[in-house]
Amino acid sequence: MGLAAPLALAALLGAALGVLAPPGLFAVICIGLLLALAASRYRLTLLLLVMSFSASQILWAQGSILPPGLAGTDLAVTARIVQFDDEGDARRLRLKLIACRAIEVERLACDRLDQVRVSWYEAPALEMGETWALTLRLRPPGGFANPNTFDYEAWLWREGIDATGYVRSAPAPTRLQLSRNTLRKEALAYLDRHVGNDFSKRWLAALTLGVSERLTREDWDLLNASGTTHLMVISGLHVGLVAFFMLMLSRGIARLLTPQRWRMAAWPWWSAALAAIGYAWLAGLEPPALRAMIMTLVGLWVASGRHAPGAWQAWWLALGIIVLIDPLALWRPGLWLSFIAVALLILAWQGRSRPRGWRGWCIALVRSQCLLAPLMAAAVLFAFDRVALAAPLINLLAVPVVGSLMVPLGLAGWLLAWMPPLAKICWWLFSMLAHGVQASLETVVAWSPLWYPDPWQTLPVTLSLILLTVFWALPGFSKPLRWGSSALLVIFVFSLSPTRLTDGQLRVRIHDVGQGQLIELRTARHRLLYDSGPRFRSGFMPLTTLWPTGQRFDDVIISHSDSDHAGGISALVEAHQVGRWWSPGVEPLGIRISLCRAGERWRLDGVEFRFLWPVNDPAMLERNDRSCVLLVEAGGQRLLITGDAGAGVEARIAQILDRKIDVLVAGHHGSRTSSSLDWVAATQPRHVIFSAGRGNAHGHPHGDVVRRFRDAESCLWSTAEDGAITLQLGGETAIDVTTQRARQQGDCG
Repeated sequence: MGLAAPLALAALLGAALGVLAPPGLFAVICIGLLLALAASRYRLTLLLLVMSFSASQILWAQGSILPPGLAGTDLAVTARIVQFDDEGDARRLRLKLIACRAIEVERLACDRLDQVRVSWYEAPALEMGETWALTLRLRPPGGFANPNTFDYEAWLWREGIDATGYVRSAPAPTRLQLSRNTLRKEALAYLDRHVGNDFSKRWLAALTLGVSERLTREDWDLLNASGTTHLMVISGLHVGLVAFFMLMLSRGIARLLTPQRWRMAAWPWWSAALAAIGYAWLAGLEPPALRAMIMTLVGLWVASGRHAPGAWQAWWLALGIIVLIDPLALWRPGLWLSFIAVALLILAWQGRSRPRGWRGWCIALVRSQCLLAPLMAAAVLFAFDRVALAAPLINLLAVPVVGSLMVPLGLAGWLLAWMPPLAKICWWLFSMLAHGVQASLETVVAWSPLWYPDPWQTLPVTLSLILLTVFWALPGFSKPLRWGSSALLVIFVFSLSPTRLTDGQLRVRIHDVGQGQLIELRTARHRLLYDSGPRFRSGFMPLTTLWPTGQRFDDVIISHSDSDHAGGISALVEAHQVGRWWSPGVEPLGIRISLCRAGERWRLDGVEFRFLWPVNDPAMLERNDRSCVLLVEAGGQRLLITGDAGAGVEARIAQILDRKIDVLVAGHHGSRTSSSLDWVAATQPRHVIFSAGRGNAHGHPHGDVVRRFRDAESCLWSTAEDGAITLQLGGETAIDVTTQRARQQGDCG
């Protein structure tokens, strides 16, 4: 067991090397293996084998990603439904591919694809486990890249999703095989028959079977807002309770059969281990259940006293096994949240005597929760950019209720399923507690909602919470030092202040919203939006991912009514405050607007905003040519946004431009209907931004447009390649440009 830590570190190093993939990686490892064998260093040989195995799994996962040459083409697949969720008028499916071939035979092979995530519009009734013959149109996994938002692309990577896309309606999908009657499916059917209350049914399925997909969006919103999502994950508590019950039952039987030697019997420990494995299997062996099973098995090994390792050896062993089985788990926050929590408890309780009596155990529980609270808050804040301020208080009460009462009652109901009246009593008590927990969470969330700190606050607050944990969890610190350090950290956090813009400065961010446009403009004390981004067929609006609710925008300009520019209006109306709306005023948008007209101007914090188009009544113009054209000037530097206006409108505007433009958001996402040669010559922009979606079907930005700006020696930026693009104007130096996806400099002509 002394190998636990080195093996875990070897697995971790192998996974890291697999991601970095340095040239000659396996050649170096092979040479190292030969040298280790020649020198009879068998321990080193084992570590090198572990490292190479871990690295090979990561490399295999990277090699399974859809080749770019197959993006946008039709693939005929045979696939099993692993998971599905309703999303608007579509179902979002996770498929395990059994077979795949490109319909165009000259294309690349797709047989290495393993799992894909697709949307199915107007889908028939589906069940998990069914096998279908489908035609898919896929693209490599990707997502929007915006600051301080959920990284969808990283999530796809760590979940092992090799491609995303949608199900084609022709040729018609064919169901090849119904789902098998698994124990999990039978258990869910039993719940549906015997539990009438939908809420209780959902929580029972999640807490006892790990079927968290039955929880509704409202359930998850409440759990997120209260910092209690971990309660709905099959954890070491759930698996441990099953193993503990089986151990006690088996040892009781052993005591009856062999009264003198029951303590020496090994089979009860094996039966407890098999129960833990069986329960994790019933829960679907998802990563949380797998982690819980492994840590429970290690815990049983330690508790059995047979070659028992120390607490840290057990910790390393569990980590090493999980990384070897699933190296992608390293990039899942849940893995580190659970292992960091266990590590902190080991540190806090190492060398302390075991609690005695109910009072001692209650004090120990409260102390453990108080020690875990700041560290867990730091981890959640760092991983998700949010924290539930009341989570420590909530968890202090919710964890014992859920862990010590609800979970045992739920599991007892399953154990007594052969006696329906007794099972019904257990689940009725479970339901009463569940409704009580829900009402309590709703009350606390209404009093203390989620806190979304500003980006500049995240890192210092996270570090302060970690230091607070260190001062109170580690031995060797005196009480005056702990209290004094805590007070200093609190003073430090509340004394923080952001770096603010000064009068005359402008920060511009062209958000990555796919094939659409959403531009945020900030002055020293005001905030504006130009366009609201698209609304997709599923109903999803990228704008909803950019900011927490309750934001204030002084002005929102909707350039015209196309859905890729005006699609997020409903999200703005429902979740945020807008001082004034602007639009051409031709099509109704369902909001009260001011008309954008040439010559309309206003000034905010030393920055001037002026409309250059449309002139007079735009109703006679083509839809794209109605776009509000906005010129912004900050400290002598100028930004021009033309919406989807075409070359004819550009020619009209060029006549009134008195000097060149510093930053130009290219018209119509870089379409060749805009950005004519005369327009490029008239504006001579230093920086050009294309707001376009990655791999969009329109081919934006068009090659001819790109070449024109390159010939003009402009620096070219694209949200499709760079993610969100942030520029600062009005300074004494050159315009500062930063991108969400790393790039040294723009494509400068």
